[in-house]
Amino acid sequence: MRHYMNYHMIAFFMGFLLDLVLGDPYCFPHPIRLIGKLITGSEKILRGMGIRGKDKKADHNGKELRQGIGLVLIVMISVTAVTSFLVFMAYWLHPVLGVAVECVMTYQILAVKCLKVESMKVYQCLKNGNLEQARKAVSMIVGRDTEWLDEEGIAKAAVETVAENTSDGVIAPMLYLAIGGPILGFLYKAINTMDSMIGYKNDKYLYFGKAAAKLDDFVNFLPARISAGLMITASFLADENYSGKGAWEIYKRDRRKHASPNSGQTEAVCAGALSIRLAGDASYFGKTVKKPYIGKAVRRVECEDIKRVNHLMYITAWLCQVLCLLAMLMIYI
Repeated sequence: MRHYMNYHMIAFFMGFLLDLVLGDPYCFPHPIRLIGKLITGSEKILRGMGIRGKDKKADHNGKELRQGIGLVLIVMISVTAVTSFLVFMAYWLHPVLGVAVECVMTYQILAVKCLKVESMKVYQCLKNGNLEQARKAVSMIVGRDTEWLDEEGIAKAAVETVAENTSDGVIAPMLYLAIGGPILGFLYKAINTMDSMIGYKNDKYLYFGKAAAKLDDFVNFLPARISAGLMITASFLADENYSGKGAWEIYKRDRRKHASPNSGQTEAVCAGALSIRLAGDASYFGKTVKKPYIGKAVRRVECEDIKRVNHLMYITAWLCQVLCLLAMLMIYI
């Protein structure tokens, strides 16, 4: 067991480095896409098993809720079973193969460079003055309507996405990887993917996606707050473009100004660290959704803030990596 823990630490660190170097190459098949296909396929099958006859209308909401719970169970059991088999089989064949497999899986679960690459596409389009391309680039990483966003709106959307995903795309999966390796890491990613695909509060998914959305809130509750603490620390460690004091003050004041119990945590820190105002009203599927602002509008959001939030994300990621390794050293050795 002790030998495995040593292997786990090596794979954990090497997987993190791989993510920083390689990111998410488009030519490489990603397991999250397979999880997405499993979710889509399961939804089609479960929705096809609907209640027919006169009871259909009366039990519609309850039926969708039960189907959504069924989908969550199918996905969680399938992902855990496949990941466990691959990890245990690799280590059973040879420790070096086990470390290699775990390292690659760790790399696939983290999204540090991917977040930077996709958000910097928005930055480059804005720097080149191409608003149409910038809107298209930001539409790939946000869920809101982007057709009518101006330059500031585009930059703000990109900053918010990086700030929010610092938690559920970087820190949360890193914490789960540290605790339970790729098995727990992929289980977390499966839950997160279900929420991003079916966790909407619209007519189609209000009940069907409720279980996935609530489960995602639960598994992100502590990681979101740890992410905020790490990002505040990063704000103090960064250069003069960041305000650690502002990050702490806005976090205390605005962290609950979000419909999600978790998304506002790192968003509030980022707004305070950069001395900008985020959130506010946004359009989703042609409907304007009223949202409170987060942060103080000390200055306008600009495209350079995309670079700044990425820098903040990298410092936060390294802080988490170092602390996780230290914690594992204390526990395992």
